[in-house]
Amino acid sequence: MFSIFSEIWDIYKTAGGLIIKPLWLIIKNWWWLFFPFLIKNRFLFFWKWWRFEAFLKNVFRPVLLEIKIPKDIVKPIRAMEDVMTSLHSIIYHPPDWWEEWIEGQFQTSLGLEIASIEGKIHFYIRIHEAYRDAVEAAIYSQYPEVEIVEVDDYTKLVPQDIPNKEWEMWGTDYRFLKNKIEENALPILTYKKFETGQEDVEEKKVDPIAELVEALGRMGPGEHFWIQIAATPVSEQEDSVKTVGFNWIEEGKKLRDKLAKRPVEEKKPYRPIILDAIDFLITGKVPEEPEKPEKEKFFLPPEMKLTPGEREIVAAIEEKISKPGFYTNIRFIYLGKRKNFVKGKLRLGFTFFGSFYTHNLNALIPYGDTITKIHRSWFLPINLFRARRLYLRKRKLFRNYVSRVHSYFPRPPKNVKFILNTEELASIFHFPSWRIAPVPGVSWIEAKKKPPPELPEQ
Repeated sequence: MFSIFSEIWDIYKTAGGLIIKPLWLIIKNWWWLFFPFLIKNRFLFFWKWWRFEAFLKNVFRPVLLEIKIPKDIVKPIRAMEDVMTSLHSIIYHPPDWWEEWIEGQFQTSLGLEIASIEGKIHFYIRIHEAYRDAVEAAIYSQYPEVEIVEVDDYTKLVPQDIPNKEWEMWGTDYRFLKNKIEENALPILTYKKFETGQEDVEEKKVDPIAELVEALGRMGPGEHFWIQIAATPVSEQEDSVKTVGFNWIEEGKKLRDKLAKRPVEEKKPYRPIILDAIDFLITGKVPEEPEKPEKEKFFLPPEMKLTPGEREIVAAIEEKISKPGFYTNIRFIYLGKRKNFVKGKLRLGFTFFGSFYTHNLNALIPYGDTITKIHRSWFLPINLFRARRLYLRKRKLFRNYVSRVHSYFPRPPKNVKFILNTEELASIFHFPSWRIAPVPGVSWIEAKKKPPPELPEQ
């Protein structure tokens, strides 16, 4: 028995030597040929990051514009939708390969922010300086009474090392409730549900942002409440699809067809005739055509088979994908000095975004991995580091807010990416009327001090 195993071992060593030695010689002498392929992805990532940083440092000039609203403003929310549509075409500029890989350009975002600073409420728009004139013209076209002024970054009004011994904070990022790729076409509740356009007086309109500014106006000394919406314009073009990683319009059409129970024609895979001939010679059987499903005796079009609820969902999907979309990131932060910090006030953010909740379509909900709360684990030793983990999560959220980047920058997973169209975005961010929300904390202006800038002659 021992001799048999010995012979097997000798054969194994001989065969191994015949294979391993030549392979080792190839690797030893030609390893440098394979090395570039091994590091290609990392090299491209760091190259792109280097050019990206260079563009941010030398070319990109963000400006923060405050929108000061007159008390006598009477505009429906659909006016802001027209502004969002204009801003989409202004900001939309996906870089080509040279701009992306050599110049470091990227698709810039539109920052829509609401900040309550010790009870004083401000509306901001953050953009690239190159788009400033066009953006101001788009806003003035619908809101000629407002004033637009450039201001300093309000996030610099507080210490940059929050949380610390004097300051506390709480916040979260948001995602879609139904967060599969194709479910981006399911809309949230929009202003068309609570602004019918038939209200005879302004006071009868229902506006979720009125409740928000009412609550934000009650912030006291040492308290701040910030809401940030970063919107990056996207389309179904190939250059724009890179921004999100998927074609949200095509995915929406697939979901629509699935819900509408439309038959999907499956393409028969290509098979060369020579293979059919070979099969016939071997088996003697003639290739058969696939069986076709039997036709219904009483044909009904797919739309007649839908329930009223299914019909409503299909119509909502079609309406959403018909309008320009923005890849969106939403977050809010409540922070204040520890002696003034009231944790219950963080519910203001939940209440506001909860106003756009729909059971049959979609909703905005906090994303668990970004909530500044650490749940206790059944594995007790981990709980010893709970305080440190909570601190690091708060620091990360605060830093991301100040930097205006996604919580998972530079590679957010697809399940946290979501698309809002111009109608949904206008529903969340628009200018309230004094008659609906007579809150002293809003930076109202009594009358416009200067006319909007004249557009250049064509």
